[in-house]
Amino acid sequence: MRVLAAMSGGVDSAVAAARAVDAGHDVTGVHLALSAKPGTLRTGARGCCTVEDSRDARRAADILGIPFYVWDFAERFSEEVIETFVGEYAAGRTPNPCMTCNEKIKFEALLEKAMALGFDAVSTGHYARLSHESGVPELRRSRDEGKDQSYVLASLTPQQLRHAMFPLGDSLKSEVREEAARRDLAVARKPDSHDICFIPDGDTKKFLDAKLGERPGEMVDAESGEVLAEHSGVHGFTVGQRKGLGIDKPAPDGRPRYVLSLEPVSGTVKVGSADRLGVTEIDADRPIWPSELPLDGPTECVAQIRAHGETGRAVAETTEEGVHVRLHEPMRGVAPGQSVVLYRPEEAGDLVLGSAKISATR
Repeated sequence: MRVLAAMSGGVDSAVAAARAVDAGHDVTGVHLALSAKPGTLRTGARGCCTVEDSRDARRAADILGIPFYVWDFAERFSEEVIETFVGEYAAGRTPNPCMTCNEKIKFEALLEKAMALGFDAVSTGHYARLSHESGVPELRRSRDEGKDQSYVLASLTPQQLRHAMFPLGDSLKSEVREEAARRDLAVARKPDSHDICFIPDGDTKKFLDAKLGERPGEMVDAESGEVLAEHSGVHGFTVGQRKGLGIDKPAPDGRPRYVLSLEPVSGTVKVGSADRLGVTEIDADRPIWPSELPLDGPTECVAQIRAHGETGRAVAETTEEGVHVRLHEPMRGVAPGQSVVLYRPEEAGDLVLGSAKISATR
């Protein structure tokens, strides 16, 4: 096949591209320039998509002997990822920008351009497995549970997965680094990226303050209704947050307070004790079924809320609005805006059933 290898400049995408070459495909490497001012992105090892990463990707392509290009996706990244991120926080929700980037940039914009240029598939360094035994693509967890990225890929459509390749799905991260060293790839020991690539110093609140300005409101005790403090905007908080609340006096029982809910219209942040954080029911909309198989009535499954967060047994079923998930045990820190991803654990490799955006919890 003609394969377009997305090369971020890290070790994973470099080895994925190398394996695509070894498999006999006609491979071309591409690095996505996602910032109009790349110097403003975090440099060094903590971020991704920086000038240094572009150079690292080019060096890896040279060693592999494949053509290499840099494509400017900065405008689309700003519209689809950054503006969505800011808008979600302004609305009192908690977004996952990496999930949005995978959905809108790497497997919509990139794949769209790749198909127009005659490529058959896009290869990435994600840790996830794809199988096609049933005739449709089935997305599964990777062999390396600690690096598994099936959660952030669960928003991909069947059509996108038909043209996707994840060569690292059956490998451990340690094996990938060893292979990179054997291939003399300079990125073999390059640290993994961390945090949000478009926030240079990692200070999300400062970034949002600059975008949204001050939107004063009150921090209120959820049980008594007492106003405990003033704040500069609900965008500075997330459900489940404990630190940085700005409350001067302790709770009557001496226990820590946590953010329980956000009300962007009134500017109210409600706080309370940890035992009020537990969620047993989730409503979610905009469901995506990667294998084209929506739930057939109430379905036993495993629900996951964050990319590397806890999982819980649940029963899920489709509704007119989307999906309803009933957790067998309460889960904390579940917030509107996050994605709930549903897995079928009895399938080898934990099959992804689907994903949806959380709209409400109880």
